[in-house]
Amino acid sequence: MPLHVSPAPAPALRSVLAALGSPTAVREAHTPALRSVQGSLSPELPLPVHVLDRILPDEAAPRTRLAGWRFLIRNGDRAVAAADTMLTPDGWAFSHFFEGPYIVSTELAVRQAESAATHYQPRLLSVPELYMLTLWLHNDTEADAGGGTLDPADVLVPLAPAPPGITAHLPHRVADLLPVMTLRVTPAPAPELPGLLGSPA
Repeated sequence: MPLHVSPAPAPALRSVLAALGSPTAVREAHTPALRSVQGSLSPELPLPVHVLDRILPDEAAPRTRLAGWRFLIRNGDRAVAAADTMLTPDGWAFSHFFEGPYIVSTELAVRQAESAATHYQPRLLSVPELYMLTLWLHNDTEADAGGGTLDPADVLVPLAPAPPGITAHLPHRVADLLPVMTLRVTPAPAPELPGLLGSPA
């Protein structure tokens, strides 16, 4: 399998297992699918979630920050929800359960990546400026999964729903997608109004 999935921090996994074992946590989650399933639930496919806070023009290798670890919650052969963890002053802790289109989209993108010939370390990259989530395929499979530099040769796979003008599930090299993302967040220059510039004193 060309994907080298990094193990999540043990406290993060323990916190998700504890939440799954808590009837209160499951009952209070805004996840009808999670509350209605029969049988056992297991957290799988841990992925570090990185955030790209700002997209800057001409920045070849932007830095990201690690925001948490996400686990797909599987019931049998399908993922019914996901669980996010976050880093607190006391260490990794369970944050919340959720469901929605990104779960199916993540599974699909991972399956596509597994069929590729190149070996990658999978991560998730959130781009708040574009309301965009991508599967980040890092080319250094031995790297610290918490490290946050986007290599120009890394691959980003936008998950559905993707922003307008960006096709979901179409892999892009970072060097190719970043300029497109930059254009989408850079406001167009304001038109010059006649008589305001170059007017005689």
